[in-house]
Amino acid sequence: MATKKKEATLEENFAELDAMLAKLADRDVPLEESFTIYAEGMKLLKACGDKLDKVEKKMLVMNEEGKLDEF
Repeated sequence: MATKKKEATLEENFAELDAMLAKLADRDVPLEESFTIYAEGMKLLKACGDKLDKVEKKMLVMNEEGKLDEF
């Protein structure tokens, strides 16, 4: 039976992005590794944006007239 990997929280993703930024700021990191870290960071940043969009959409409530209002 395969176990499903738990999806990281936004806070965990932001912490990982912070760690990536620290690595990118290190002048001793080779250029190729920097490109790899950057690409992974961009994917992670997009995933965070997608999660925030989902939360924002959940925060909208339909009013009596059928229009969406902020929660």
